[in-house]
Amino acid sequence: MSKPILAIVGRPNVGKSTFFNRLVGERRAIVEDVPGVTRDRIYAETDWNGKEFAVIDTGGIEVNTDDTIRSQMRDQAVMAMDMADVIIFMVDGKEGLTTADSEVAELLRRTGKEVILVVNKVDKPSRAYEDIYDFYELGFGEPMPISAANMTNIGDLLDMIVDGFPEDSFGRYDESVHIAIIGKPNVGKSSLVNALTKQNRVIVSPIAGTTRDTIDTPFEYKGREYTLIDTAGLRKKSKVNDTIEKYSVIRAIAAIERCDICVLMIDAVEGLTEQDKKIAGYAHEAGKGILIVVNKWDLIEKETNTMRDYERKVKNEMLFASYAPVLFTSVVNKQRIFDIIEKCAKIQDARSVRITTGKLNSIIEDAVMMRQPPSDKGRRLKVYYASQIGTKPPLFSFNINDRELMHFSYSRYLENKIREAFDFEGTSIKFVWNEKRTKDNQ
Repeated sequence: MSKPILAIVGRPNVGKSTFFNRLVGERRAIVEDVPGVTRDRIYAETDWNGKEFAVIDTGGIEVNTDDTIRSQMRDQAVMAMDMADVIIFMVDGKEGLTTADSEVAELLRRTGKEVILVVNKVDKPSRAYEDIYDFYELGFGEPMPISAANMTNIGDLLDMIVDGFPEDSFGRYDESVHIAIIGKPNVGKSSLVNALTKQNRVIVSPIAGTTRDTIDTPFEYKGREYTLIDTAGLRKKSKVNDTIEKYSVIRAIAAIERCDICVLMIDAVEGLTEQDKKIAGYAHEAGKGILIVVNKWDLIEKETNTMRDYERKVKNEMLFASYAPVLFTSVVNKQRIFDIIEKCAKIQDARSVRITTGKLNSIIEDAVMMRQPPSDKGRRLKVYYASQIGTKPPLFSFNINDRELMHFSYSRYLENKIREAFDFEGTSIKFVWNEKRTKDNQ
């Protein structure tokens, strides 16, 4: 089961994302002095006095708007309210009560949820009563004055939040498989999340760059729990000029760091690009599982072996991650989209595999007999012993006589032999070389 949820809502530019960042202790939400910067709701986890809970930041609510993006932001915020156990209704103490605040209050009254009215930007405690007085008429009891920027009254507010959660909702742990959906802008990442969850959890627009934040979406399939992490598209650095988009790139890379598996989506028509390879490189270096999904396959004219030839080309151009399986989908047509989750489940299982020391050394001994280790100036590499010392990704320790004699090509050869013997599809495997001092290499 999931942790209790706090949603932070309000009209644009009242300081919701600044408060969110204070709660989670990191710059997870974009903060710019521009209304409407946070477009999608953002998930994170935090704790107070040992009690863990999830926090959802939302875009500013504008009740009466014909703008497509802003109306979707409103719908996202309403969905966050539905999910939440406690809602923070944030208003701006400097600007005072507005018509927009009253319109948001009306939405909140319909939820029947626990609502804490928070007046932000009360930077001078001596003026607290004057800054909060008008907000009593919203009908949510005594307003709580805070300054998210200065951390004023944050501790007292956290006490109120935790007291508002159901008592039996604490102590739950997220054991779900975290899947980061990564790739360039406009390849179908958000559409995939929506198709898998069968609801509009992420704003979808044909305009490249609509998703600016990483968005965590809980999801269950065949009795197994997953968390889908939709990320902003990664562009070339030379094309990242907007300050807000720069933050998005940073968080997309951070999403790779905290996930289990990266689903790299590429555009079938455009084909594999250098930027795709760089994105896959982030995932490979971080030791994550990798699945390559070629989307918009319905737009490709098919001939005999079209799929096979396309897959071969992708793998040849990404030799460093040749272990990554390739799937061909059409998210629009919902073609093979659940194969993605099936494959991710297998990759996660492969990342968790442990090989007994006896079996591992038997494979290594056979490999050494079949292909003699390299030598240099009369000294030959000797592989004495190997053992697995970690998982996620699988990590192997080798005792050898001289690290300098372990050439990359021989390391790759040993890796391939291990992969032939055990199913490590979709996951990198890592090696540690330990020199074992003997008389012959003193």
